Amino acid sequence: MNYQLNDLEIYDTHAEAWWDGSVRWLRILHNMVPARLAYFDKYVNDWSEKRVIDIGCGGGFMTEALAKRSAEVFGIDPSKPAINAARNHAASLNLTINYKLGQAEYIDFDDNSFDIVVCVDVLEHVENLEKSIKQISRILKPNGLFFFDTINRNWLSKFLVITLAERIIKILPCGAHDSNMFIKPSELRKILIEMDLHSINFSGIGPVSLNRNLDLKFGEIPLTLVQYMGVARKNYES
Repeated sequence: MNYQLNDLEIYDTHAEAWWDGSVRWLRILHNMVPARLAYFDKYVNDWSEKRVIDIGCGGGFMTEALAKRSAEVFGIDPSKPAINAARNHAASLNLTINYKLGQAEYIDFDDNSFDIVVCVDVLEHVENLEKSIKQISRILKPNGLFFFDTINRNWLSKFLVITLAERIIKILPCGAHDSNMFIKPSELRKILIEMDLHSINFSGIGPVSLNRNLDLKFGEIPLTLVQYMGVARKNYES
């Protein structure tokens, strides 16, 4: 059977169900937030006076978590239905989050305007990785932090993410990823450095247990073979 690869229409199709817990792959995305935040918190002592943008925010799982840390939070995403779902849910909780349509390659904010950029579950989907990282570096203030996670490119990640998760056990939508767009850490490191982002650290993220619904729970792990998180800092001289 043929599938459309890197099918981003799934975010439009499932936007109305983003927060209701009815879609398993969305529950998995939500379950990844605590592990990501625990990693980010190692580098940020106090989020309360930070200006933060979540690139590719979808319906707002990570964005809301950052807002609850008392940061000034912005979120952009190319999916209008997902942005609408994010706005509606934030309003229902009286959270102040600035959402707008946008994508990583074309970020409509001024140079040096954010203390922190967050980009999770996104880099392996963008049309142009180099252009996206260049934009992220541009909007970061000198000494600002870029937090991200993505998927490594090798036979194991292709088997686990595409063959197993999408096509056999179907906990991810078929066609959600294109394994050719997965990113080796060495490749990402090279691009980050070229875009003036340094002090780079990578760490693995992966399943560590199951919750009561038998959904995967995630945590930091030592291996970066499949999925990995990271941080980079923009140079003072930028």
